[in-house]
Amino acid sequence: MFRNSDYIAHRREKDGEIHWLSQHLEEVSKKTGEFSSKVGLKDQGELLGFLHDIGKASQEFQEYIKSAVGLIAIDEDDYVDAVEKKGKIDHSTAGAQLIYRNLSTQNDEDLFAAQVLSLCITAHHGGLMDCISPEGIDKYSKRMIKIEEKTHINEVIGKINDETKLKIMALLPELLRNIINQFKTLKTPLDSKETLLFKYGLMLRFLYSCLIDADRLSTADFEEPALVKLRHYGDYEDWKVLIGRLNKKLEEFDSKGINAIRQKISQACYNFADRPKGLYQLTVPTGGGKTFSSLRFALHHADKHKMGRIIYVLPYTTIIDQNAEEIRKVLEKKGGNGKYLDRVVLEHHSNLMPDKETTRQKLLAENWDAPIVLTTNVQVLEALFGFGTRGARRMHQLANAVIIFDEIQILPVKCVQLFNTAVNFLVNNCGSTVVLCTATQPLLDKIEPKSRSLSITAQQQMIPDTRQLFDDLKRVEVKDKTKVGGWKNDEIKEFAGQKVVELGSVLVVVNTKASAHDIYLKCKEINNVEIYHLSTSMCPAHRLDVLNQVKKCLDPKNPKLVICISTQLIEAGVDISFGSVIRFMAGLDSIAQAAGRCNRHNERYPHTGEVFIINPEEENINQLEDIKIGKEKTERILGEFKDHPEKFGNSIISPEAMEQYYQYYFYQRAKEMNYPVTVNSPVGREDSLFNLLSVNSLSVAEHRRINNDKYPAIPLKQAFMTSAKSFQAIESITRGIVVQYGKEGKNLINELCSAYGLEKQYKLIRRARRYSVNVFPDVLKRLQERGAVNEVQKGVGVLHLDEHYYSGEFGLSEQPVKDMEFING
Repeated sequence: MFRNSDYIAHRREKDGEIHWLSQHLEEVSKKTGEFSSKVGLKDQGELLGFLHDIGKASQEFQEYIKSAVGLIAIDEDDYVDAVEKKGKIDHSTAGAQLIYRNLSTQNDEDLFAAQVLSLCITAHHGGLMDCISPEGIDKYSKRMIKIEEKTHINEVIGKINDETKLKIMALLPELLRNIINQFKTLKTPLDSKETLLFKYGLMLRFLYSCLIDADRLSTADFEEPALVKLRHYGDYEDWKVLIGRLNKKLEEFDSKGINAIRQKISQACYNFADRPKGLYQLTVPTGGGKTFSSLRFALHHADKHKMGRIIYVLPYTTIIDQNAEEIRKVLEKKGGNGKYLDRVVLEHHSNLMPDKETTRQKLLAENWDAPIVLTTNVQVLEALFGFGTRGARRMHQLANAVIIFDEIQILPVKCVQLFNTAVNFLVNNCGSTVVLCTATQPLLDKIEPKSRSLSITAQQQMIPDTRQLFDDLKRVEVKDKTKVGGWKNDEIKEFAGQKVVELGSVLVVVNTKASAHDIYLKCKEINNVEIYHLSTSMCPAHRLDVLNQVKKCLDPKNPKLVICISTQLIEAGVDISFGSVIRFMAGLDSIAQAAGRCNRHNERYPHTGEVFIINPEEENINQLEDIKIGKEKTERILGEFKDHPEKFGNSIISPEAMEQYYQYYFYQRAKEMNYPVTVNSPVGREDSLFNLLSVNSLSVAEHRRINNDKYPAIPLKQAFMTSAKSFQAIESITRGIVVQYGKEGKNLINELCSAYGLEKQYKLIRRARRYSVNVFPDVLKRLQERGAVNEVQKGVGVLHLDEHYYSGEFGLSEQPVKDMEFING
């Protein structure tokens, strides 16, 4: 593609091999086109890949890279200080300017197409830029007229051969028409201007995702060829083979008692799999077996429509641990060493890598290349809206996929409008099927304005008569035991002790880690009872071990008296069953989920399980807004239930009660659903992310103020960079730390500290997710100040915790813990 010679894109450090620029551009072009074809923009993707790094052909960049890798000696005239130059040579603007110059001068549609494509190229290292910044500055236009001395656009164009130039120029008109037509398909009759522009931003980010994933893969495969065999590149086991494995498992289930109802649910999901791609709801009471039922739907649906992957999106890593293991047992094959081949199921749920990635960390990043991915709400929301390139590169994998949002009620309220609009985009424009799955469906179809709500009709319900299903699966009685002044910790201990004697097992679900710690210590005073603690201070492997120990105590063949004190992480999707549950006052959805851990398999038939709602005296939830407001609305429902129980079908957690609860809850929080931001955010004022990612009206107003009332001349005005920096899904600001839990955790850290090959590090980082704990920045800072946290290796970015700061009972501690026997055993 170049006139007289090729140029260096990368040079492999270990053997000096050159990755030529023309080769890199061709690889990225092919992959970007393949990824972007999922939204009908294959040719546009190929152009992006072809032009993204042409700035590397400049003399300045070639002198820099040759000096950096030793191809220009320090005593030669053209040697430059590569350390001083690192990150300062602009190689991403040239390709963007080439597109802008050739497309932006015709009309508004041409300018729009030029802006979309050029934004992707300028962003491929640092993230999508602000078009109009909160300060009112037109940053996009400034970038497009950046001077030749900085971008080398004319120099680079002069090095491209005539054949390539003619090819690009011949393609541009057709590419322009096609991109305009594809963006026009985003509009629906309900769309407001704000919602349509928001979806424009999503389509732009999708193209950007395709480019950066292709770029990272090309670089990674060159830098470390051994990584190639660890990736699948979309070459997965046939869906029919996986269906056969699942059917074999389903044949093992008996059809007695509650299993007969579960089989009906499974059959209903199977029958639904022939439906067209779309948005569906699976509303199943807790204990209804929705994991395998939804998997049955997903496999058959993916097979029928030739879809790329199945993505389970879950709120807590606890559920991922359990569900991944269950699915793996059914769908994965084992090798000669007795270990799973890991060709089917991928778990992805930690923040082990820092926000600012090194080249090595980019090579080790995960891009959801697996047929079945289990990940968290946090990771999906980061892919759609987060800062940087690590999360964004995964966004394109959400296209042509079956996406199951399990326990959808745990979606953060502030993300509702962003989430709804993204779901509409994925379903209507990316060829995906989305299933909202829970026992307690939030009213996402009742959001105002209507353009930011989901459209859900009776035909989209996978289970037609959910009311009857709730009656059939009723296994507990929920009792209001709240009292004036609240329950003291000693009273809670006595009540738990009483119930464990009566019913053999008790689960106490609290709202904070501090409460879990305090109630656990209190309950340890009870004699002849096994006491366990669960919280997110414990790594997934630790929590899973505790759950397995509790399950042994619950074994009807050899039962032991047991009390488990847990934060709400146990509420969603954990397959465990207690004789009684004590739930601290919270949102009614949380109480219903906690009830799902009681008499789960109807083992107490003909008796029901007992669930008690109590109001603790000593728990502080003032900083937990979701729980605090949920608690207030539940108290209102409990008051109404006392007066008119028949209104709620004589059950505190009936579908009628849940709908009324959500009406109260969503009404109070309606103004928070557009993701409001404050003056303390990177925006620097009160605004909302929905506004910043659509019309960006306040930034445009500021632009007019400082430019004599002149509107910005560009069609897309979103503040992408500032918005991404302001976005924080549930735990997105946390950092994962690998902990020395058990022999496996200790051995893992030793291996991470000594492994220098990228292939081995890639495998180890996948394993390390099960031995990591996410902590907030203030906690991380205090641990670092105490010398309790260190990097496993310089440049890898993975942190590990000193063994003296991890307890076998509570998990991560900010203070050294004495008892190390359990975790070293």
